[in-house]
Amino acid sequence: MKVALVQLAYGDDEPVRERVDRAADLVRQQRGHDLVILPELWAAGGFDYRHWGERAEEVSGAVATVMGQAARDAGVTLLAGSIVEQHPQAGPEGKDLWNTQLLFGADGGLLATYRKIHRFGFGAGEPKLMEAGDELVLVDLPDGAGGTVRTGLTTCYDLRFPELYRALLDEGARVFAIPAAWPARRVGHWTLLAQARAIEDQCWVLACNTAGTHARHEMGGHSIVVAPTGDVVAEAGTDEEVLSVDIDPGLADAWRTDFPVLADRRLPGGLR
Repeated sequence: MKVALVQLAYGDDEPVRERVDRAADLVRQQRGHDLVILPELWAAGGFDYRHWGERAEEVSGAVATVMGQAARDAGVTLLAGSIVEQHPQAGPEGKDLWNTQLLFGADGGLLATYRKIHRFGFGAGEPKLMEAGDELVLVDLPDGAGGTVRTGLTTCYDLRFPELYRALLDEGARVFAIPAAWPARRVGHWTLLAQARAIEDQCWVLACNTAGTHARHEMGGHSIVVAPTGDVVAEAGTDEEVLSVDIDPGLADAWRTDFPVLADRRLPGGLR
């Protein structure tokens, strides 16, 4: 399975429309890959809270239209990072914004959406402005060999919550795809947690971060691909970069057979 992680760099001086077109061009350049991944909130600005309202759109909006066409032009499955989704119906907290991933098929059609479950900001930022998602999302993605691989979708701050990944594991995940806007000041946590999720769940981790500086936040880069064994297969630097990696989805099952740690899981006291 040939995967491309597009570590997009951007700053406050780049108009959103130009950034969307530039990202679409980068996706088109990945023809020949099976899966292409973009970072979290790259169009709206991962930390640019004050502009989220004006840049919000529905899942059939302008960014989705351009990204769907780019996926079709390149003939790839595209996890187009996430958008600030605006929905006509407010959620349980009375807000109408979500941090929502968009997944497109090679025909340009929308395959799935995932609304970020864990909101970053400790009462500000995402928790103040956005609703929380409440659904696990798994998809069967083409594996490049005529089959599919069960893939769990999560976003950035989700990476800090291992119980989410256990739940995805229990639903059959062999791969975790993780778009992010993770800042440079905590990038050591980013790489460590990516390896931890791979090791403890014996899954592939495909974690695509943002580069550049926006809204006074320096982004961490270091997009990373980790094998189910915990070995780092590829890692980007701090600038804009495309990681192109061939992964073997079957390694998850092979490693679980060779080192069957998951078979020894026990929940004390009847916990479920």
